[in-house]
Parts: sequence; structure tokens; C-alpha cells
Amino acid sequence: MTQKVNNPNYKAGYLGLIGQPNAGKSSLLNFLISEKVSIVTNKPQTTRRRVMGLHSTDAGQIVFVDAPGLIKSTSGLNSFLQKEAEEVIQSSDALVAVLSIDESDAARNEEIIDLVHRSNKPWIGVITKTDITEKSHRILIIKDMVEMKGMKALSISNTKANKDERHELLEQMMNILPISEAPLFDTELYTTESMRNLAEEIIREKCFEILNFEIPYQLAVQTRKFDEDAKPCPKLYVDILVARDSHKPIVVGKGGANIKKIGEESRAEIQKMMDVQKVYLELNVVVKDNWYENKTTMKELKYVTKSE
Repeated sequence: MTQKVNNPNYKAGYLGLIGQPNAGKSSLLNFLISEKVSIVTNKPQTTRRRVMGLHSTDAGQIVFVDAPGLIKSTSGLNSFLQKEAEEVIQSSDALVAVLSIDESDAARNEEIIDLVHRSNKPWIGVITKTDITEKSHRILIIKDMVEMKGMKALSISNTKANKDERHELLEQMMNILPISEAPLFDTELYTTESMRNLAEEIIREKCFEILNFEIPYQLAVQTRKFDEDAKPCPKLYVDILVARDSHKPIVVGKGGANIKKIGEESRAEIQKMMDVQKVYLELNVVVKDNWYENKTTMKELKYVTKSE
């Protein structure tokens, strides 16, 4: 239980980050809390389930909820991604419309603006990727779209953002949260995610970065054993699930080159995250035919919404 605060103006609440796939939601979250919580790649649909990051000050606590990008589907993994995003909208106290100037179709940004506005919840717009100079004219266009709804629009470059931009964003986001008697989570935390979950996401991120084409979208990561207290170092035994027999040799790579690189890059980042000098990481590629259509496997992987 968190203790009540003596500040009558203290605010705390869930702030959902809503946007199209690859709009920059995860980069924005990591920047705002100054820690890596959500994995980031240049491929859309990298985020698969809601991830929470915490920003706490004497004035309040923002519980950021990074939602999967909005897609429309009625089956399998994509159906879960859609439901997960919808639940984040429903369960959040306030919303941020994350709007990229790199979006190929202006109507897709307009769809996000209309969606958060229809929620009847407090919201602001954040325009991302503003460092793409050849598309900078879109900043004012998107800003006008947000302001036409009577809401505030801020802009940010996820690669060149500075402390002043971060301070302004956090201040405006705190403003739209409800008054609260106490923080929702321990103020010393920056995420509610476990080390195990964070490690799995790091491995999946490296798979997205190293593997090409459709493979990452039909791939999942599942921990068999996570022994944080093992001696002389933490030990992780992790399965990389693929949906077809033909995918396994691609993930392994010629002479084991791909799986070796995934392991090396994952291990380095997990060691940094856990603040240890060494981690033992064993990766195993496992074929589970069309795992993303199997309800039992989806549940084991936590690809089920809270309402299911």
C-alpha cells in the first residue's frame, strides 16, 4: 500500500499512449521516464502488450501505459493487439494521441485524434519524429487538427529531445490527471515490469533487429527458467518460438550466426539492465505450429487481455 500524501493538489493516474504502429510511442515512453522500459525497433507492431512506466515527483505520479499500435483484426495475435489497445483506452484516466509526421496517410493520424476525442477523457496530442526535416511542414497541419478539437498539441523529436521539452511534456501530462490521495505505485519504481519480462522483451527486440521480413512477426519469446540468484551469475533459459519448421534455420542462421548474435546483444543489454557483470543466457529455438492461433499458447505467453 502506498501512503497518502499531504498535498491537496497531488495527482496520479493512468495515461494511455495511443497511436498508429511505429508512431514512436515506445521511444516517447522511454524518454519521459529516462529508462528503457519499452523495446524500440524500426518495424511496426513491435509493442505487443501494454507496458507501464512510472514518473513520480512531489506533485504527482504519472503511470504511462504504452499500448500496441492500432490495427484492425478479428483473429490470432493481431486480434489480441487490437483488444489490448482498446482496453488501454477504456482503462486510462487520460490519453496521449501520439502522432508521427512520418505517417504515410494523414487520415491515420486523424483516426487517432478522433478516437481519443470520442473517449470523452482528458487528452493531449504529441507530435513525434519532428527531426525529419523534409516532412516538417506536417507539424503545423497535425497541430491544427488537434487544436480544432480544443486540445493542446506539443511536438518532440525522439532523437534530439532535450530536457526543456521533456519537462514541458511531463508538466502538461500531469495537468490532465485526476487528483489523488496517494501515488498508485511505489515512487521508487520506474516500471511495474518484472526483470523476467524485461529480459524477454530485450531478446524479442534483438530478434526484430537482426531478423528480416516476416519472421519477427511470427516469433515469440518464452522463459523456461529465470534464476536471478544463481551463482556465480544469474542464469536465464529462454525459448524463441517460431510458427513454422522453415523459420527455425532462419533464426539460427548459417553456422548459428543469427542466434549467436541475438544472444550476444541480448546478454549485454540484460547485464546492463540487471546491473551485473555477467549473465548466463541459453537460447533455444522451438517450433510451435501457428502458435499465434493457439489459445493455450497465447495464454502462456500472456497475450490475453485482462477481460479474457
